[in-house]
Formats: sequence, C-alpha cells, structure tokens
Amino acid sequence: MQDLSGFQHPRFARMYERLSAEAERNGMAELRIRLLSGLSGRVVEVGAGNGMNFPHYPPQVREVVAVEPEDRLRALGERAAAPAPVPITVVRGHAGALPYDAGSFDAAVVSLVLCSVPDQAAVLAEVRRVLKPGGELRFFEHVRSANPVRGVLQDLITPLWRLMAGDCRPNRDIAAAIRDAGFVIEDIDRFLYKATPKSPTITHILGLARRP
Repeated sequence: MQDLSGFQHPRFARMYERLSAEAERNGMAELRIRLLSGLSGRVVEVGAGNGMNFPHYPPQVREVVAVEPEDRLRALGERAAAPAPVPITVVRGHAGALPYDAGSFDAAVVSLVLCSVPDQAAVLAEVRRVLKPGGELRFFEHVRSANPVRGVLQDLITPLWRLMAGDCRPNRDIAAAIRDAGFVIEDIDRFLYKATPKSPTITHILGLARRP
C-alpha cells in the first residue's frame, strides 16, 4: 500500500470543501463543463479532490477512475461519485505512481492539481504512460502570469501560499511542463479568473493535449 502521509492536508481540505462549492457558483461549473466536453471511453482523473468534476462528465464516458491521495477529499469524492451520471471509482493513490498498466486509458484529466504535486515531470510521465497512443490529456490549471510584475509577485508569495494551500505553487508554468513531458498541445485557452469574490484574480489555462 502506498504511503500517502505526505499528501495529507486536513486544514486545507476543509477550506477547499467550502471554497470549491463557492467557486462552482462563481463560474467554475461552466469551466469544468468545457474541460470535460467531448470525452469518451475510459478516463483517469488524477488528483480528483472532492469530486467537483464528477457531475459534469458527458454520457459518452464509459468509466472514470479517480485517483486522490488526501483522505478527507477522497471521502468527499466517494460521496460525489454515487450520484454522478457515469460510473466513477474513487481510488486511494497518488499521481506519481499510478497503479495501472501502460495504455489503460483513452483520456486523462488534471484539474487544479499540477500546481501542488511534488514532481510535475514524474506525474506527467505517469499520465503519458497510462494513456493509449493518441490519448487525450484535458487540463485546467492556474499558472504563473505572463505579466512580469504579477509573475514576480507570485514568486514572492509562493512560500507562504504553499503553507496555506496544501503545497500549491501559484508560479508554475504548467503548459511548458506538459510540452516537456512529450504531449502535443492541440488547444489552449489562457485567461484571468477569480474563483470567489474574495480570492485573487489568477491566470488559468484550459485545454487539450495529446500523447503522440
């Protein structure tokens, strides 16, 4: 059994439970629908959290395997899976060591998770491994701003942000990491988004990449 002690952030999990519900009412639901639109077949969702994506999977998806290491969020995800419109199995595990054979999935979903994983390259290598050739990677992440002043500000606040937000790093260039992992980005939208009225406005990316 995997040791997931390093992934436990109970204080952040409680905060995220509240904030994610508020964000869903503030436009996040529409972004999740865009993220998942057109998916089909067997899908792995990495770092599924409390299952906020689950209601938005299209009926063409045959099965979702949702991997989540944080105990509280995984329990909430299990509850969210029950009424979902497609079959969803919530699995204990972490993205750096996915317990599946190579080429097991038609698509993978990463949603607000690559900011907090310890090793982006290792996670994306695992995602690529379990995808079939030609398989899709759908991504929705917040990233470092292209504005020099905002970017430096994100660099400065990252140490404190990590402590408060479950090891999240707001200054990562996730699109570059996806390309470096050998994926071909076919569609990407870069935009500013404010998840809740009290949260900062942050640059986000949403799009589709493919394993060659």
